[in-house]
Amino acid sequence: MTSPNVRELALDILVRVATQSGYSHLLIDQTLKKNRMDSRDKGLLTEIVNGTIQRRNTLDYYLQPFLQKNKKLEPWVQWLLYMSIYQMIYLDRVPQHAIVHEAVTIAKKKGHKGIASLVNGILRNAQRKGFSSLEQMTDPMERLSIETSHPLWLIQRWIEQYGFEIVKEMCFENLGRPSLSLRVQTLRMNREKVIEKLKNDGIEAKASELSPYGIRVEDGSVLHHPLFTEGYLLVQDESSMLVAPFLRPIKGETVVDACAAPGGKTTHIAEQMQDEGVIYAYDLHQSKVKKIEQNAKTLQLSIIRAKQSDSRQLKDHHQPESIDRLLLDAPCSGLGVIKGKPEIKYQKSEEDIRQLSKVQLELLEAVAPLVKVGGTLLYSTCTVDRQENEGTVSRFLEQHSEYIVDPNWIKEIPSLLKKGKGLSESGLQIFPQDFHSDGFFMVVLIKINSSK
Repeated sequence: MTSPNVRELALDILVRVATQSGYSHLLIDQTLKKNRMDSRDKGLLTEIVNGTIQRRNTLDYYLQPFLQKNKKLEPWVQWLLYMSIYQMIYLDRVPQHAIVHEAVTIAKKKGHKGIASLVNGILRNAQRKGFSSLEQMTDPMERLSIETSHPLWLIQRWIEQYGFEIVKEMCFENLGRPSLSLRVQTLRMNREKVIEKLKNDGIEAKASELSPYGIRVEDGSVLHHPLFTEGYLLVQDESSMLVAPFLRPIKGETVVDACAAPGGKTTHIAEQMQDEGVIYAYDLHQSKVKKIEQNAKTLQLSIIRAKQSDSRQLKDHHQPESIDRLLLDAPCSGLGVIKGKPEIKYQKSEEDIRQLSKVQLELLEAVAPLVKVGGTLLYSTCTVDRQENEGTVSRFLEQHSEYIVDPNWIKEIPSLLKKGKGLSESGLQIFPQDFHSDGFFMVVLIKINSSK
């Protein structure tokens, strides 16, 4: 039987995510580094944390009938019950009596006899009676909200934007586990050679269907493999691997990546430029600037100049119309990466989206004058919200007649991407279910007149 310590560590992460707005993937990573665990325990910890957060609202629905009305639970007790019910319903290999026993043991350790008795009573009752069926829910939006554990306001918002079927597919996709994808540093080794070397070392990887530079790891631990540690590979989602090729940088050019950390797209641009020219990579935080520099060094790329700056102030660093190509991968709600960061769906609000769309427009306004006539401005986000994506682009173009959506870009989009449901004149929206990658938006704009 797995040590209860794994459950205690999982509970600590869950409470920190819930009460301190922590990010589960970062806290899991920190916990695994601090504590010695075998691979099975590491997998269980990750499964309990991710699964419990992903299905929080569903678990709450199942829990409510067993709680006394108006009884307020401390956060750690509530999350202990959530994670126990998650294991009871979704983890077949763990015996239910063991789940209850370990929950009671944790309750005794963290609380007192009364709390342990409460936890024991609730879980034994649930074990005996079973959980409420979702079949009794007649409202399709409400049922989808509970069944996939997405806030009702978000379900309603998305349905207004994309229709019920797309949203249903997206919500169920968000309950899955993100696959591990990596980009090959093709200036140093081609993709086929990388896949072959990994296979020889017992790691199963396949070529990405979405990007000619990407691989997906099917089985095995690649993050300690020499190809990764020595800079032949970089972790990057397949959707975001589309950005650098669509920017179409040419060696010798001057490029700006306005919101660059941690440097995945920046380094990809450098590779597309054959590491010739210059890329100015900016981020608001110095710690993130160091991460860009570290990734560039590991991948053996020399043309990246990483600097700390608010990208709304880039006029202080560059003359008007001095940049050949500019990437603005704007700060956003992150609603396209719920699969990997499930807490996002509970932490964001409609007001957050409104405020972010204002910041996105401010950033576009600030960087637009820097691009040369005939130059390219690529706008991208990792969200699936129309206000942040097409809405932001439309407002920008209304005020900036010197820019247009690049007509050639739309024509050049591969037929594979056109199979998705999000291609419009305003840009390309990739939904998580399209390729089992991140939800992502991008559009290529061309400057046709001077803005001076």
